[in-house]
Amino acid sequence: MAYSDLPVAPGALLGAHSQPDDLYRAGLAYATGTGTEINLVEAHKWFNLAAVRGHEDARNQRQDMAEMLTSDEVKLALQSARAWMKLAN
Repeated sequence: MAYSDLPVAPGALLGAHSQPDDLYRAGLAYATGTGTEINLVEAHKWFNLAAVRGHEDARNQRQDMAEMLTSDEVKLALQSARAWMKLAN
């Protein structure tokens, strides 16, 4: 198996085939800083994508993130999620 020390962002390998749990875990990684820097905008994006695919816990987490962000940051997260959906599909 190949090995690399290059960091891979939690959502870097996710695409159209990704399951809601995978998207949710990317949100958790950004929300907690697991394997990456904490980034609440990215966390909101991934929770939003998981919620759109029916993940119930992601809906709650998305709301929690939104309460911690400014309205401009929420807009940025939503734009980023839409852009990801265009690329993934």
